[in-house]
Amino acid sequence: MNKTFMRQAIQLAIDNIKNGGGPFGAVIVKDGTVIATGVNRVTANNDPTAHAEVCAIRQACEKLGSFSLEGCDIYSSCEPCPMCLGAIYWAHLDHLYYGANKHDAAAAGFDDQFIYEELELPSGNRRLKTASLLEEEAKAPFTLWAHHEQRVEY
Repeated sequence: MNKTFMRQAIQLAIDNIKNGGGPFGAVIVKDGTVIATGVNRVTANNDPTAHAEVCAIRQACEKLGSFSLEGCDIYSSCEPCPMCLGAIYWAHLDHLYYGANKHDAAAAGFDDQFIYEELELPSGNRRLKTASLLEEEAKAPFTLWAHHEQRVEY
């Protein structure tokens, strides 16, 4: 846990607002050294997945040449949204440190509560119209994967 890295994430968020982006910043650290940073570029890049944490994870993975960020920590200026939290778990980061919380983000107009609520509902009851299609045929890739000798576990 390092306040300097958190301050860097916060400063990235502040600077990003001045550069046309959203108020979020993230820093990924390995062995006490910053290896990647990210800022929210959703509207600047017309990319709804361009959240600070996701951008930092992409940069860190590219730099390390690995999909796993084990041995790394992430500092986020704000508590991650569900998408970013999922990405943090999938990247296998060791620690997550955040500054502001999801209630602070909601007060500023970034309310992710509806996503948390939607995830608790059966898929047929969600706002996003959802239906399963060709379920049996869609299992074929998993069968192939289970028997694939060169698969890489993640």
